[in-house]
Amino acid sequence: MDNVIENYKEVKSQIAPYNPTIVAVTKYFDESQIIKYYEIGFRDFGENRVKDALEKMKKLPEEILKNSRFHLIGHLQTNKAKLAVGKFYLIHSVDSLKLAKIISDEALKQGIVQNVLIQINNAREEQKSGFSPEEIMSEFPKLQELKGIKILGVMNMAPIDCSEEKLHQLFGNIKQIYDVLQSEYKVELSEISMGMSRDFKIALEEGASIIRLGRILFK
Repeated sequence: MDNVIENYKEVKSQIAPYNPTIVAVTKYFDESQIIKYYEIGFRDFGENRVKDALEKMKKLPEEILKNSRFHLIGHLQTNKAKLAVGKFYLIHSVDSLKLAKIISDEALKQGIVQNVLIQINNAREEQKSGFSPEEIMSEFPKLQELKGIKILGVMNMAPIDCSEEKLHQLFGNIKQIYDVLQSEYKVELSEISMGMSRDFKIALEEGASIIRLGRILFK
């Protein structure tokens, strides 16, 4: 655990001017390790798979459940959406109007409003889901009509093999989309989730408010 503490301190020193939320990616760890990371100081945990995350949550002490925020950062299949609603503080990966509607309907059934981010695939990678920049502009009014979700902002995953110049371009474009959505549709957004272990510094320079870190913390 000493190396995780040192890694955490190092990351915090690097991001201090930006003060983003660090989501610790715990998808490869069991509940016992989450408990240890909580004791170090982590409070936001990111999981990729709904069922795996729910199993871990069942085994966590009440104190940790009460004082932590769990983020769903992986692709959410429509047939798993109902399981996720109400269990996660924030669903990062709302990648279609269809998925947003399912989440909204389930939230209304539960009498809650689910926090979400809209995933934007501005690199247009075929293997990744998400709204294209053009789609989000045309579909956003329909997303706004859904009463069971609260759109906090946008989310992006950059391609793995990207130059720094290209990363600046892609992340900068996400920030532009975020700004245009607010001005065009008179909505107040607060979060941009982008940047992982390999590219979080560039993401922060371009406006990220949430970074999702795994390898750099737990190596």
